[in-house]
Amino acid sequence: MAGIKQSGITSRNWAGAWLGFVLAGMAAMAAPPPATPAGEPVADGLAEPGDVRRDATVGAVERVMPAVVNIATRSRLRRGGDAVQQWIEDFYGYRRRRESEDFSRGSGVVIDPEGYVLTNVHVVQEVDDILVQFAETQESLPAERVALSESKDIALLKIQAPAGRRFKAVKLAKEDDLLLGETVIALGNPFGLGGSVSRGILSSKSRRAPESVPEGTPLQIADWLQTDASINPGNSGGALINLRGELIGLNVAILPPRTGAQGIGFAVPIKRVNEALSETLSGESLEGLWFGARLQPGQRPLAIRSVQSGSPAEKSGLQAGDAVLEINGRPLGSLIEFNRALVTAGASKDVRLLVRRGGKPVPLTLRLIEEAKHFDAGLIRKRLGVVLEATESGLVVTSVDGDGPAARRLQPGMFIASVDGQPALELVPLARALNARPAGEAVELGVSVFRRMGPFLRRQDGAVRVTLR
Repeated sequence: MAGIKQSGITSRNWAGAWLGFVLAGMAAMAAPPPATPAGEPVADGLAEPGDVRRDATVGAVERVMPAVVNIATRSRLRRGGDAVQQWIEDFYGYRRRRESEDFSRGSGVVIDPEGYVLTNVHVVQEVDDILVQFAETQESLPAERVALSESKDIALLKIQAPAGRRFKAVKLAKEDDLLLGETVIALGNPFGLGGSVSRGILSSKSRRAPESVPEGTPLQIADWLQTDASINPGNSGGALINLRGELIGLNVAILPPRTGAQGIGFAVPIKRVNEALSETLSGESLEGLWFGARLQPGQRPLAIRSVQSGSPAEKSGLQAGDAVLEINGRPLGSLIEFNRALVTAGASKDVRLLVRRGGKPVPLTLRLIEEAKHFDAGLIRKRLGVVLEATESGLVVTSVDGDGPAARRLQPGMFIASVDGQPALELVPLARALNARPAGEAVELGVSVFRRMGPFLRRQDGAVRVTLR
């Protein structure tokens, strides 16, 4: 105690001081909080601009989520009856109602302010009705299919909205602007629940070069982006974005847990998306018009990738490598804008183009034609050496040229159903597919033959290879 006495503080005094500190602290805790100055906002759960939580991820989600949609589809399914019932219906010419409805849901993302939506083909294929619902507003609008690329699993829809209606759209990233390990965000609107967000990293880019994949070949896992961002059921067709809020891919699949995989999701790269748009989004795919050139997607300005021989594009003077600067006097932006201008002009108006070739501007004039006037039975006979007739059951062979490519391969009465695995049940799609192939190349035709066996007809399916002339 001597040391304590020398300091001038006794044990009693120290105990009293400690008790005073405790009482003062209790009084401060019991006191009411200071009044909020007039005009100063009170926290209401909304992040302020300087909020520490508002990082790059939050900013990207806020910019893109208004463009993310839920896609609800409805299919009217006809349930088959037994063989006796089918025979009775065929004989007496009536059909007993055996229909049901099937509903499914996926996601999509708006890529153009006029209401063009990207999703997966498997989300909207073979359905009767499509309804698009926005994540933020819960507004639902009907949509229609514009173009499909089955090999890349990319579908383009158009929202049916009043003229002049504009929608928030996502910005497309530059092709191959990808960093392994960068943060990516998977957005979707599964089951119409109002939006889904998951974050991860870009685990792998596509594992094989696009030029090594033959055109029309279905994409595989080696062609997709890989991420550990959760892609939940119903997120197919949703957006995979980077921290700049740019679309780098379209969610497509996950490895199921039964395989032992955890956190492995896949997306179609934006480069493949652009390729699909270039292949399918053209005058002929929109309004039955023939343009005859492909544009190189993902470039600004748009560049001509290839020109078909004898096409309106070739007749206008367009050449591969031309950069399209203007259309009808207006600067050109996206591929969708270009095709919109073509469709607006139709087959009755000239389209004025300004292209850059060799560093110099070159004015051109383009006039589209109706594709049915070129892609017809005459073109098919020229390439295959057969005469086809369009029937309700498909394209039937009525005659075969004795010296043509299809001699001894096709016979009258056969039905042609596909070319190189792609459906071709009408004259125009078949003629268009044949026109895109060079002379001397072999194509595989899917055929069907009906043979009578007593009172019944038996259908046999097969394939034949024919070398085009």
